[in-house]
Amino acid sequence: MKTRLVEGVEVHRGSGNVFADLGLADAEKIKIKTGLVIEIRTAMKSRGLTQQEAAKRMGITQPKVSDMMRGDFTNLSERKLMDCLTRLGYDIEIKVRPASAEIGRLMLATA
Repeated sequence: MKTRLVEGVEVHRGSGNVFADLGLADAEKIKIKTGLVIEIRTAMKSRGLTQQEAAKRMGITQPKVSDMMRGDFTNLSERKLMDCLTRLGYDIEIKVRPASAEIGRLMLATA
């Protein structure tokens, strides 16, 4: 991690994953889930859906949608979040390719 001084304050360059920088377990998984939830929120807003309407379309309960909107999506798997997006009219493409490092990584790319 690169460090520099800006106006007397030590600034560290992040890794690109704030969750990893914070030392959280499963940082890559959390980053993927967060990206999926951001897309779900965007889809709901662009379609003008209430939480109740979105819940019905996504096949989950309104309280789970409420939790998701407040940032608590620990009770939803990545697979379920992807299912929610497809039910909201999104296509999801999973691309597998050889890694440039010894151990591969998970990434979420949005259009």
